[in-house]
Amino acid sequence: MTENIELKVDEVYHAESRRVLATLIRLLGDFDLAEDALHDAFTAALEQWPRDGMPANPRTWLVSTGRFKAIDRMRKRARFDASLETIAERLDGNINEVTWNEKVFNDDQLRLIFTCCHPALPADARIALTLREVCGLTTEEIARAFISSASTVAQRIVRAKSKIRDAKIPYQVPERNELAERLDTVLHVIYLVFNEGYFASSGESLTRSDLSCEAIRLGRLLMELLPEPEVIGLLALMLLHESRRKARTSSDGQIMLLDQQDRSLWNQEHIAEGLQLVERALSTRRFGAYSLQAAIAAVHAQAKNAAATDWDQIVGLYEVLFRLDPSPIVELNRAVAIAMRDGPHAGLELIDKLISSGDLEDYNLIYAARADLCRRLGKKREARDAYKQALKLSRQEPERRFYERRLAELVD
Repeated sequence: MTENIELKVDEVYHAESRRVLATLIRLLGDFDLAEDALHDAFTAALEQWPRDGMPANPRTWLVSTGRFKAIDRMRKRARFDASLETIAERLDGNINEVTWNEKVFNDDQLRLIFTCCHPALPADARIALTLREVCGLTTEEIARAFISSASTVAQRIVRAKSKIRDAKIPYQVPERNELAERLDTVLHVIYLVFNEGYFASSGESLTRSDLSCEAIRLGRLLMELLPEPEVIGLLALMLLHESRRKARTSSDGQIMLLDQQDRSLWNQEHIAEGLQLVERALSTRRFGAYSLQAAIAAVHAQAKNAAATDWDQIVGLYEVLFRLDPSPIVELNRAVAIAMRDGPHAGLELIDKLISSGDLEDYNLIYAARADLCRRLGKKREARDAYKQALKLSRQEPERRFYERRLAELVD
């Protein structure tokens, strides 16, 4: 019985801890105090739930317990700092007993996202803080995702929390007239979370479903608050990509490229919802880069098989996307689409120009794309060189195994 309860506590932690933390931050007004309160609440759960049974509403229990633990902690520290007693009294009287429903928890998470993405914080700090506080990534995981050291990431997070406290940045969703300047950062951070879940930057697994599912959930919350075209487009994009999760690896964990995937494994509910959202976003004529990327994903989703893909339409969409949001990544994707439409020679010429520019010299996927086109053209030596460079730059094990397998196939 005790083991079952401990497993339940662990399940509740993974499912609810970030929502509980968001509410504790609102109630306590301090990130560090809220994190300590969250830890104390789950410690209490491990002690009490095996004895008393699980509460009917674990989230509400954890918030209430965490809040009271924080007040107790402040009062104990008040013996050494009398000013903390005043703070403890304020926290104790700050809220009456209320029923915390789904909307309260969701609103608290939206408040937390917008606080973490406040324009007064440096861009890198906004991302690190959101990944840590909203999504629960460790500093080590964030550091791996952004090719940095854990100590550097930790310093960014500490400075960001200090800035929020010292500048008295409000813990709230901004007013309508302030949303525009904050929305781009929020969308960017949610998409970064999704990307890390959909295609992990390092480690043993290709994906992290907990992160991609969390990003989709946050996207839904944001769309309820602000059903703007780009919010709708981002949610559509994430759903359409996520629909392919089960088909992206074989039974033994090998990467399956898009043209190799068993499309019967694609999630049709995600696809149907994503297609409807794409149409909704594009119909406003105020769409942006996320909506266009979702439109590209929609073309793939509607093809019955790889051969039926409308590459001409995809190339056209990439050209519109590049005019709207020019970047080397968009240029690379457009080159790959052109190679699929016009043949590998056409794509290789564009990719070589992009490599010579130096913009993506540390991006393993540009070398993987070059390797594949050379392989298709029978240029084995050039293909091997490009795969070796991609392998050198990759930090994800399934990806590395894929490159090694391709290299083995190219041995004379």
